[in-house]
Amino acid sequence: MSEWQPAARYPDPSVVVVDPAFERLRLPMAKVERLATGMRWSEGPVWLGDTRALLWSDVPGDTMYRWDEITGQVSAFRKPSNNANGNTRDRQGRIVTCEHLTRRVTRTEYDGRITVLADSFEGKRLNSPNDVVVKSDGSVWFTDPIFGISGFYEGQKAQPELPPNVYRIDADGSLTVVAEGINQPNGLAFSPDESILYVVESRSSPRKILALDVVGEGRALANPRVAIDAGPGTPDGFRLDVDGNLWCGWGMGQDGLDGVHVFNPAGKLIGRIDLPERCANLCFGGVHRNRLFMAASTSVYALYVNTQGLAYC
Repeated sequence: MSEWQPAARYPDPSVVVVDPAFERLRLPMAKVERLATGMRWSEGPVWLGDTRALLWSDVPGDTMYRWDEITGQVSAFRKPSNNANGNTRDRQGRIVTCEHLTRRVTRTEYDGRITVLADSFEGKRLNSPNDVVVKSDGSVWFTDPIFGISGFYEGQKAQPELPPNVYRIDADGSLTVVAEGINQPNGLAFSPDESILYVVESRSSPRKILALDVVGEGRALANPRVAIDAGPGTPDGFRLDVDGNLWCGWGMGQDGLDGVHVFNPAGKLIGRIDLPERCANLCFGGVHRNRLFMAASTSVYALYVNTQGLAYC
Protein backbone atom coordinates (compact mmCIF):
# COMPACT_ATOMS: atom_id res chain seq x y z
CA MET A 1 0.00 0.00 0.00
CA SER A 2 2.82 2.40 -0.93
CA GLU A 3 0.29 4.94 -2.22
CA TRP A 4 -1.47 5.20 1.16
CA GLN A 5 -1.39 8.62 2.80
CA PRO A 6 -2.68 9.67 6.23
CA ALA A 7 -5.84 11.74 6.39
CA ALA A 8 -5.34 15.37 5.35
CA ARG A 9 -7.39 16.80 8.22
CA TYR A 10 -8.96 16.10 11.60
CA PRO A 11 -11.02 14.20 12.52
CA ASP A 12 -9.67 11.23 10.58
CA PRO A 13 -12.57 9.90 8.45
CA SER A 14 -11.15 6.38 8.71
CA VAL A 15 -12.08 6.32 12.42
CA VAL A 16 -15.79 5.65 12.10
CA VAL A 17 -18.39 6.07 14.85
CA VAL A 18 -21.00 3.34 14.40
CA ASP A 19 -22.66 3.85 17.78
CA PRO A 20 -22.53 6.97 20.01
CA ALA A 21 -20.75 4.89 22.66
CA PHE A 22 -17.63 4.99 20.48
CA GLU A 23 -17.41 8.78 20.60
CA ARG A 24 -15.71 8.80 23.97
CA LEU A 25 -13.11 6.27 22.75
CA ARG A 26 -12.15 8.34 19.71
CA LEU A 27 -9.70 11.22 19.83
CA PRO A 28 -10.84 13.82 17.26
CA MET A 29 -7.26 15.07 16.84
CA ALA A 30 -5.59 11.70 16.31
CA LYS A 31 -4.89 10.16 12.91
CA VAL A 32 -4.03 6.69 11.73
CA GLU A 33 -0.27 6.57 11.10
CA ARG A 34 1.71 4.00 9.15
CA LEU A 35 4.85 2.99 11.03
CA ALA A 36 6.30 0.39 8.68
CA THR A 37 5.56 -1.40 5.44
CA GLY A 38 7.05 -4.03 3.12
CA MET A 39 6.19 -7.17 5.07
CA ARG A 40 4.43 -10.20 3.58
CA TRP A 41 1.96 -10.86 6.42
CA SER A 42 2.22 -8.87 9.63
CA GLU A 43 1.04 -10.57 12.82
CA GLY A 44 1.46 -10.85 16.57
CA PRO A 45 2.31 -7.29 17.72
CA VAL A 46 3.48 -6.94 21.33
CA TRP A 47 4.49 -3.79 23.18
CA LEU A 48 7.71 -3.63 25.21
CA GLY A 49 7.08 -0.77 27.60
CA ASP A 50 10.49 -0.88 29.27
CA THR A 51 12.28 -0.21 25.98
CA ARG A 52 9.43 1.74 24.30
CA ALA A 53 9.42 -0.62 21.35
CA LEU A 54 6.94 -2.67 19.34
CA LEU A 55 7.71 -6.18 18.14
CA TRP A 56 5.73 -8.00 15.49
CA SER A 57 6.02 -11.03 13.21
CA ASP A 58 6.15 -11.30 9.46
CA VAL A 59 5.06 -14.93 9.33
CA PRO A 60 5.96 -15.90 5.73
CA GLY A 61 8.86 -13.44 5.82
CA ASP A 62 10.34 -15.53 8.65
CA THR A 63 11.29 -12.39 10.57
CA MET A 64 10.33 -10.60 13.75
CA TYR A 65 10.67 -6.83 13.51
CA ARG A 66 11.24 -4.10 16.10
CA TRP A 67 10.01 -0.50 15.87
CA ASP A 68 11.58 2.02 18.23
CA GLU A 69 9.09 4.63 19.48
CA ILE A 70 11.80 7.18 20.22
CA THR A 71 13.69 7.04 16.92
CA GLY A 72 10.99 5.64 14.63
CA GLN A 73 13.52 3.16 13.28
CA VAL A 74 12.56 -0.35 12.17
CA SER A 75 15.04 -3.21 12.47
CA ALA A 76 15.05 -7.00 12.40
CA PHE A 77 14.65 -8.37 15.92
CA ARG A 78 14.94 -12.06 15.02
CA LYS A 79 15.71 -13.60 11.63
CA PRO A 80 15.02 -16.39 11.00
CA SER A 81 12.08 -16.47 13.39
CA ASN A 82 10.83 -20.03 12.70
CA ASN A 83 7.83 -18.40 11.01
CA ALA A 84 6.82 -16.81 14.31
CA ASN A 85 3.20 -15.71 14.60
CA GLY A 86 1.60 -14.57 17.88
CA ASN A 87 3.60 -12.88 20.64
CA THR A 88 2.90 -11.66 24.15
CA ARG A 89 4.78 -11.02 27.40
CA ASP A 90 4.56 -12.99 30.60
CA ARG A 91 4.25 -11.44 34.05
CA GLN A 92 8.04 -11.24 34.30
CA GLY A 93 8.29 -9.31 31.04
CA ARG A 94 9.67 -12.16 28.95
CA ILE A 95 8.49 -12.56 25.36
CA VAL A 96 6.33 -15.60 24.63
CA THR A 97 6.09 -16.58 20.97
CA CYS A 98 4.13 -19.03 18.82
CA GLU A 99 6.29 -20.57 16.08
CA HIS A 100 4.82 -22.25 13.01
CA LEU A 101 7.91 -23.90 11.57
CA THR A 102 8.97 -25.62 14.78
CA ARG A 103 5.35 -26.12 15.92
CA ARG A 104 6.05 -24.86 19.40
CA VAL A 105 5.55 -22.11 21.99
CA THR A 106 8.76 -20.52 23.25
CA ARG A 107 9.90 -17.98 25.80
CA THR A 108 12.76 -15.55 25.25
CA GLU A 109 14.78 -15.27 28.45
CA TYR A 110 16.40 -12.05 29.65
CA ASP A 111 19.75 -13.09 28.19
CA GLY A 112 18.22 -14.00 24.82
CA ARG A 113 18.16 -17.76 25.30
CA ILE A 114 15.09 -19.58 23.98
CA THR A 115 13.14 -21.88 26.28
CA VAL A 116 10.61 -24.28 24.74
CA LEU A 117 7.37 -24.16 26.72
CA ALA A 118 5.39 -26.65 24.60
CA ASP A 119 5.89 -28.56 21.35
CA SER A 120 3.86 -31.72 21.85
CA PHE A 121 0.89 -33.14 23.71
CA GLU A 122 0.69 -36.77 24.82
CA GLY A 123 3.57 -37.67 22.53
CA LYS A 124 2.14 -35.99 19.42
CA ARG A 125 3.42 -32.80 17.81
CA LEU A 126 1.40 -29.63 18.04
CA ASN A 127 0.01 -28.27 14.78
CA SER A 128 1.17 -24.65 14.51
CA PRO A 129 0.61 -22.53 17.63
CA ASN A 130 -1.01 -19.30 16.49
CA ASP A 131 -1.85 -16.79 19.23
CA VAL A 132 -1.02 -16.63 22.92
CA VAL A 133 -1.99 -14.82 26.14
CA VAL A 134 -0.72 -15.05 29.70
CA LYS A 135 -3.12 -15.10 32.64
CA SER A 136 -2.47 -13.31 35.94
CA ASP A 137 -1.47 -16.60 37.59
CA GLY A 138 1.33 -16.97 35.05
CA SER A 139 -0.31 -19.72 33.01
CA VAL A 140 0.13 -19.48 29.23
CA TRP A 141 -2.92 -20.05 27.00
CA PHE A 142 -2.60 -20.57 23.25
CA THR A 143 -4.48 -21.72 20.17
CA ASP A 144 -3.21 -24.45 17.83
CA PRO A 145 -4.88 -24.46 14.39
CA ILE A 146 -3.33 -26.14 11.34
CA PHE A 147 -2.49 -23.04 9.28
CA GLY A 148 1.28 -23.38 9.56
CA ILE A 149 1.30 -27.02 8.41
CA SER A 150 -1.23 -26.63 5.59
CA GLY A 151 1.47 -25.53 3.13
CA PHE A 152 5.03 -24.25 2.76
CA TYR A 153 4.30 -20.50 2.92
CA GLU A 154 3.96 -20.05 6.68
CA GLY A 155 5.76 -23.15 7.87
CA GLN A 156 6.32 -26.75 6.76
CA LYS A 157 3.56 -28.83 5.20
CA ALA A 158 2.62 -31.82 7.34
CA GLN A 159 -0.30 -33.93 8.42
CA PRO A 160 -1.84 -32.86 11.74
CA GLU A 161 -1.27 -35.25 14.62
CA LEU A 162 -3.69 -33.50 16.98
CA PRO A 163 -7.03 -31.76 16.64
CA PRO A 164 -6.95 -27.94 16.70
CA ASN A 165 -7.28 -27.29 20.44
CA VAL A 166 -6.84 -24.46 22.91
CA TYR A 167 -4.19 -25.25 25.53
CA ARG A 168 -2.97 -24.04 28.91
CA ILE A 169 0.64 -24.31 30.08
CA ASP A 170 1.08 -24.22 33.86
CA ALA A 171 4.09 -23.03 35.81
CA ASP A 172 5.33 -26.60 36.21
CA GLY A 173 5.34 -27.05 32.42
CA SER A 174 2.28 -29.31 32.25
CA LEU A 175 0.10 -28.90 29.17
CA THR A 176 -3.69 -29.25 29.30
CA VAL A 177 -6.43 -29.04 26.67
CA VAL A 178 -8.87 -26.38 27.86
CA ALA A 179 -11.11 -26.23 24.77
CA GLU A 180 -11.67 -28.64 21.91
CA GLY A 181 -14.11 -28.88 19.04
CA ILE A 182 -13.53 -25.27 17.93
CA ASN A 183 -13.13 -25.11 14.16
CA GLN A 184 -9.56 -23.75 13.87
CA PRO A 185 -9.20 -21.55 16.98
CA ASN A 186 -7.25 -18.38 16.29
CA GLY A 187 -7.04 -15.13 18.28
CA LEU A 188 -7.78 -15.22 22.00
CA ALA A 189 -7.92 -12.80 24.93
CA PHE A 190 -9.24 -12.62 28.50
CA SER A 191 -11.85 -10.18 29.76
CA PRO A 192 -10.56 -7.58 32.24
CA ASP A 193 -11.53 -9.70 35.27
CA GLU A 194 -10.41 -12.92 33.54
CA SER A 195 -13.84 -14.46 33.99
CA ILE A 196 -14.22 -14.95 30.21
CA LEU A 197 -11.84 -16.16 27.52
CA TYR A 198 -12.74 -14.99 24.03
CA VAL A 199 -11.61 -17.16 21.10
CA VAL A 200 -11.98 -16.65 17.35
CA GLU A 201 -13.42 -19.66 15.53
CA SER A 202 -11.81 -18.91 12.19
CA ARG A 203 -13.21 -21.67 10.01
CA SER A 204 -16.84 -21.49 10.98
CA SER A 205 -19.14 -19.93 8.41
CA PRO A 206 -19.65 -17.16 9.25
CA ARG A 207 -16.66 -16.70 11.51
CA LYS A 208 -17.44 -16.25 15.18
CA ILE A 209 -15.87 -14.92 18.32
CA LEU A 210 -16.76 -17.32 21.10
CA ALA A 211 -16.98 -16.55 24.81
CA LEU A 212 -16.09 -19.25 27.33
CA ASP A 213 -16.43 -18.96 31.09
CA VAL A 214 -13.22 -19.41 33.07
CA VAL A 215 -14.01 -21.89 35.85
CA GLY A 216 -12.30 -24.42 38.09
CA GLU A 217 -10.19 -21.92 40.02
CA GLY A 218 -9.26 -20.25 36.76
CA ARG A 219 -7.87 -23.36 35.12
CA ALA A 220 -10.72 -24.57 32.89
CA LEU A 221 -13.35 -23.34 30.45
CA ALA A 222 -17.09 -23.94 30.23
CA ASN A 223 -20.28 -22.74 28.58
CA PRO A 224 -19.00 -21.87 25.09
CA ARG A 225 -21.29 -19.47 23.27
CA VAL A 226 -21.25 -17.03 20.37
CA ALA A 227 -20.30 -13.55 21.54
CA ILE A 228 -19.98 -12.01 18.06
CA ASP A 229 -21.22 -13.24 14.69
CA ALA A 230 -18.78 -11.79 12.16
CA GLY A 231 -21.15 -11.97 9.19
CA PRO A 232 -19.07 -11.32 6.04
CA GLY A 233 -16.01 -10.26 8.07
CA THR A 234 -12.94 -12.21 9.12
CA PRO A 235 -11.90 -11.54 12.72
CA ASP A 236 -8.39 -12.73 13.50
CA GLY A 237 -6.52 -11.37 16.54
CA PHE A 238 -7.90 -8.96 19.12
CA ARG A 239 -7.32 -7.31 22.49
CA LEU A 240 -9.52 -5.71 25.13
CA ASP A 241 -9.46 -2.30 26.73
CA VAL A 242 -9.96 -1.60 30.43
CA ASP A 243 -13.75 -1.36 29.96
CA GLY A 244 -14.01 -4.74 28.29
CA ASN A 245 -14.49 -3.50 24.72
CA LEU A 246 -13.08 -5.85 22.07
CA TRP A 247 -10.78 -4.27 19.47
CA CYS A 248 -10.65 -6.86 16.70
CA GLY A 249 -8.46 -7.21 13.64
CA TRP A 250 -10.83 -7.50 10.69
CA GLY A 251 -10.82 -7.93 6.95
CA MET A 252 -12.32 -9.27 3.78
CA GLY A 253 -10.85 -7.10 1.04
CA GLN A 254 -13.78 -4.69 1.01
CA ASP A 255 -14.32 -1.12 2.13
CA GLY A 256 -15.61 -1.08 5.68
CA LEU A 257 -14.35 -4.58 6.39
CA ASP A 258 -10.57 -4.10 6.30
CA GLY A 259 -9.16 -2.71 9.51
CA VAL A 260 -10.39 -2.91 13.09
CA HIS A 261 -13.91 -3.43 14.41
CA VAL A 262 -14.68 -2.42 17.98
CA PHE A 263 -17.41 -4.17 19.98
CA ASN A 264 -18.78 -3.40 23.42
CA PRO A 265 -18.89 -6.18 26.06
CA ALA A 266 -22.39 -7.11 24.89
CA GLY A 267 -21.04 -7.86 21.39
CA LYS A 268 -22.46 -4.76 19.69
CA LEU A 269 -20.39 -3.07 16.99
CA ILE A 270 -19.72 0.51 18.12
CA GLY A 271 -16.83 1.67 15.93
CA ARG A 272 -14.42 0.97 13.10
CA ILE A 273 -10.92 1.90 12.06
CA ASP A 274 -10.80 1.56 8.29
CA LEU A 275 -7.42 0.56 6.87
CA PRO A 276 -6.32 -0.03 3.28
CA GLU A 277 -5.34 -3.59 4.23
CA ARG A 278 -6.80 -6.44 6.19
CA CYS A 279 -5.73 -6.29 9.84
CA ALA A 280 -4.57 -9.58 11.34
CA ASN A 281 -3.83 -8.58 14.92
CA LEU A 282 -3.27 -5.66 17.25
CA CYS A 283 -2.14 -4.58 20.69
CA PHE A 284 -2.19 -1.55 22.93
CA GLY A 285 1.02 0.22 23.88
CA GLY A 286 2.74 3.54 24.22
CA VAL A 287 3.67 5.25 27.48
CA HIS A 288 0.05 5.23 28.68
CA ARG A 289 -1.21 2.10 26.84
CA ASN A 290 -3.46 4.39 24.80
CA ARG A 291 -1.89 3.77 21.42
CA LEU A 292 -3.36 1.03 19.28
CA PHE A 293 -0.84 -0.81 17.10
CA MET A 294 -2.36 -2.67 14.15
CA ALA A 295 -0.53 -5.40 12.19
CA ALA A 296 -2.24 -5.26 8.82
CA SER A 297 -1.05 -7.46 5.97
CA THR A 298 2.06 -5.72 4.58
CA SER A 299 2.14 -2.83 7.06
CA VAL A 300 1.88 -1.76 10.69
CA TYR A 301 -0.34 1.18 11.64
CA ALA A 302 -0.94 3.08 14.88
CA LEU A 303 -3.68 5.27 16.34
CA TYR A 304 -3.95 7.08 19.66
CA VAL A 305 -7.31 6.35 21.32
CA ASN A 306 -9.14 7.65 24.38
CA THR A 307 -8.89 4.47 26.44
CA GLN A 308 -6.22 2.09 27.66
CA GLY A 309 -5.55 -1.51 26.83
CA LEU A 310 -5.33 -4.03 29.63
CA ALA A 311 -1.94 -4.01 31.28
CA TYR A 312 -1.44 -7.65 30.32
CA CYS A 313 -3.24 -8.80 27.21
